[in-house]
Amino acid sequence: MTTDLKQTVLSLLAYCRANDWAGYEPYDVLNSRVYNALPLLNFRIPRLVLTQALKRSPINVRGLLLVPKTQNPKAMGLFLSAFLKLARAGVTEVQELIPQMIERLVALRSQGTSYWCWGYNFPWQTRTVLVPRWAPNLVCTAFAADALLDAYEQRGEPRCLEMAVSAAGYILEQLYWTDGPSRCGLAYPLPTVRNQVHNANLLAAALFARIYKQTGEERFLAPALRVARYSVASQHEDGGWDYGEASTQRWIDNFHTGFNLSALRSLSRSLGTAEFDPSLRRGFDFYRAHFFRPDGSVKYYHRQAYPLDSHCVAQSIITLTDLQDLDPGNIPLANAVLDWAMRHMWDERGFFYYRKLRSCTIRTSYMRWTQAWMFLALAVLFADGGSAATEGVAVSGARAAG
Repeated sequence: MTTDLKQTVLSLLAYCRANDWAGYEPYDVLNSRVYNALPLLNFRIPRLVLTQALKRSPINVRGLLLVPKTQNPKAMGLFLSAFLKLARAGVTEVQELIPQMIERLVALRSQGTSYWCWGYNFPWQTRTVLVPRWAPNLVCTAFAADALLDAYEQRGEPRCLEMAVSAAGYILEQLYWTDGPSRCGLAYPLPTVRNQVHNANLLAAALFARIYKQTGEERFLAPALRVARYSVASQHEDGGWDYGEASTQRWIDNFHTGFNLSALRSLSRSLGTAEFDPSLRRGFDFYRAHFFRPDGSVKYYHRQAYPLDSHCVAQSIITLTDLQDLDPGNIPLANAVLDWAMRHMWDERGFFYYRKLRSCTIRTSYMRWTQAWMFLALAVLFADGGSAATEGVAVSGARAAG
């Protein structure tokens, strides 16, 4: 069948709403009531192996493993930002959902701290540490706070600004660290893990800049500039960024690069500075050159053909739209990416598949990783992509083969 962008938005909205915004996660195996009855989950290696096995499986066995569908606060932030964009663009169907999503963020706040902050709805094992369920972290908190700032800017609700300022305060006072005159960063995924993850640095810097713009609180300005300058200085000459600076973090991928670019653009707009424009241009040129294929599909890693992942599809659309002033071809390319996704990743039941491999398609529906991100991407393209994104743009809704 053929449908327009708004109809795709409404179809995905209906699917997410029917599921009460709850779903599975690629990394949620440690939520399994079956696995939690086994002593093997007391050890790091079995946790890593089981997580990767379930994430890579083309068959979703979470129901058999008694993994519950749950709500993720980062997803709620993405939905809230999307609702606000769509409401601004005249999509009346989302108006009543805005206050509901704010209340969900309130309900999903991490407990045991005076700050407003958020964490993932599952425990997850990294290579080095086990992150407890609901433990607040920078990325969840930054996306929730950005959504609350969106709500404040559009609706003028003081409590949304208060929560966002508190969230930024958590990141600044609990996660920001310095080491001498040049080294600095944001702890992630736990306050005890002092590492250099560039998308974490730049997401925090962009949030600090937005808070500074709204409140004039000077305590946020210098850290925003310092961590941004550090990560910009760590950019490769060709414009790419490694995910992080640890020996195990030396890869370059699509959506974290997109995070970096969109965060730099947000920071620059908030502070009214052109300081980071050369870095933004080099990063954008690298992004365009390395992640987009002629058929409209987008790569996960800059040097690998597969996997093709819906999270990368979503961030590609968002970043191309955010930076549309840098290239007149960005919006047509964003529409080509969406058209590919509709032909290869869209299920007629109203959701997007997780990932396409060389040999098969993993059709699992993930609420945060896939649906929330794609919903935000559709909203960004609809609201900010200009008339070319909303008039006469048709995308195929046929189910992909294999």
